[in-house]
Amino acid sequence: MSGNTLGKLFAVTNFGESHGPAIGCVIDGCPPGLNLGEDDIQPDLDRRRPGSSKFVTQRKEADRVQILSGVYQGKTTGTPICLIIYNEDQRSKDYSDIAQTFRPGHADYTYWRKYGLRDPRGGGRSSARLTAPTVAAAAVAKKWLQHRYGTTFAGCMTHVGELAVDFESWEHVPNNPFFAPVADVSAIEDYIRALRKAGDSCGARIRITARRMPVGLGEPLYDKLDADIAHALMGLNAVKGVEIGDGFASVAQKGSEHGDSLRADPLGSFASNHDGGTLGGISTGQDLEVAIAIKPTSSILVPRQSVDTAGQAVELITKGRHDPCVGLRATPIAEALLALVVMDHALRHRAQCGDVAAPEGFRG
Repeated sequence: MSGNTLGKLFAVTNFGESHGPAIGCVIDGCPPGLNLGEDDIQPDLDRRRPGSSKFVTQRKEADRVQILSGVYQGKTTGTPICLIIYNEDQRSKDYSDIAQTFRPGHADYTYWRKYGLRDPRGGGRSSARLTAPTVAAAAVAKKWLQHRYGTTFAGCMTHVGELAVDFESWEHVPNNPFFAPVADVSAIEDYIRALRKAGDSCGARIRITARRMPVGLGEPLYDKLDADIAHALMGLNAVKGVEIGDGFASVAQKGSEHGDSLRADPLGSFASNHDGGTLGGISTGQDLEVAIAIKPTSSILVPRQSVDTAGQAVELITKGRHDPCVGLRATPIAEALLALVVMDHALRHRAQCGDVAAPEGFRG
């Protein structure tokens, strides 16, 4: 294993580079008999794709997915599903000036030190372009989870830079390019325009939730559901923090406040969800509540100090088509990673416990 596969029973292996001919993934472990076509996958890719608004990178990629294997007559066969997305709008010349230098905040230096060479075109393997196959694979997981358990996933942006985005309603999220849960996004638009004018960037905070979760997912001690969620989300480009439930706010809470009291009516329900839907690393059946912190985009027009491969000091700016905030397109990717973890744990739970019924009197 070399860090390119996520999951154990529902295992997704990601391949490709930002400026290579194609990117894609192979899904091992998808149960047979699921109705599946490219039209089931494309809507999620359309939510993530670049060039979707004037506020993000203007790289124009259709991100049309093709299913190469694992589906016959519209149903999954239980064999590996290969998904491929062809790159169509590479501009590798944008990166010729930085082929011998290291961009601050990027993986240029660490890839070069680890492998002895690197692909400078769009970041190569370290590019956020590689999140497209993740989103495609998760569309398969989402369909199975919704069919089997009724589980659905949603996400929204709650902060962009210093600007807090108050939650109004989930219904607003699909109606703006920021995945913001508000009707009026003019303040966000003004904030991003100012960043672009300054040639600078900012970070973001994204909330993700899974509803109608099955109870009992997660494998203590070292494969806890929340631990695997954090592991997957920290694998997303630019993520620097993951919170489950109240996260770091738990530090200031009293035990009498934080502990989620169990109710007798209906039996097996909870009065609150400070723990974010897990206890002891196992799902409670409440909504999973997760948040991630995304650092500012490293590709900016503000001059910064660095070095080149010869060890000489240089000053550089990063030209090209870059997001002023990579968090603007991160919501569907974060949803996807959460779905992949839940899918993998659902299959692992069934493998160990079968369809174990809840104890009498408890909802299951």
